[in-house]
Amino acid sequence: MKNLFSVEGKTALVTGGSRGIGLMIARGYVEGGARVYVASRKQQACDETAEELCRIGGEGSCVSLPGDISTEDGVKALASDLAAKEGKLDILVNNAGTNWGAPLADYTDDAFQKVLATNVKSVFNLTRELLPMLRAAASKDDPARVINIGSIDGLHVPVLETYAYSASKAAVHHLTRALAKQLASDHVTVNAVAPGPFQSKMMKETLERFGDMIVAQVPRGRIGEPEDMAGIAIFLASRAGAYITGAVIPVDGGMSTCV
Repeated sequence: MKNLFSVEGKTALVTGGSRGIGLMIARGYVEGGARVYVASRKQQACDETAEELCRIGGEGSCVSLPGDISTEDGVKALASDLAAKEGKLDILVNNAGTNWGAPLADYTDDAFQKVLATNVKSVFNLTRELLPMLRAAASKDDPARVINIGSIDGLHVPVLETYAYSASKAAVHHLTRALAKQLASDHVTVNAVAPGPFQSKMMKETLERFGDMIVAQVPRGRIGEPEDMAGIAIFLASRAGAYITGAVIPVDGGMSTCV
């Protein structure tokens, strides 16, 4: 029987792929034999990540594709750069995101707008711009895949005052469902992953300050490991996940069962 969990030979773009959850996913795809483009704002970070992942060996490879997707012009430039290198795209992982925490009285409009632009608008804009490439890769038996990275903070009210972040991730979850319905006839699936606590730059300070308290809230008794995130991303991108669309899947060690 064909390997139901194979991503070998597929082409993927992972935004925010030079660190954290994006890097976990990119590494999993490269190890699985995919050609992975990693995008982030910093050229050096992209280059270093691509070099590191190319050393894995095997059939997979990684290519640096820097770009700033927080603006529509930046999204169009990134999509154009990818189209110049590839004729089709099997997997789009909308992972790039940002956070902002502040007391309610001090939460500025600029901060709110920045978070929404990066976390929500970029997901919509990049998916729209890359639709021709996704459609070119799609078939009834093997659809193209869009995987949006949400958060369990979009499923429940977070403890910290991250108003824009939690609102943006809830928006990503609902946008995922809307896009899934719209693109099903194009043989493009759209799903979201809602991670719980994972070791990343965004979570670093929070885990340093509240790590023991957070772990105590996780039924599985630990924070997420890179393999946990790579596993769900590979599942959704492989034949095993071809019949799933419009889903928001918590990867949180059971935290979402406790609220």
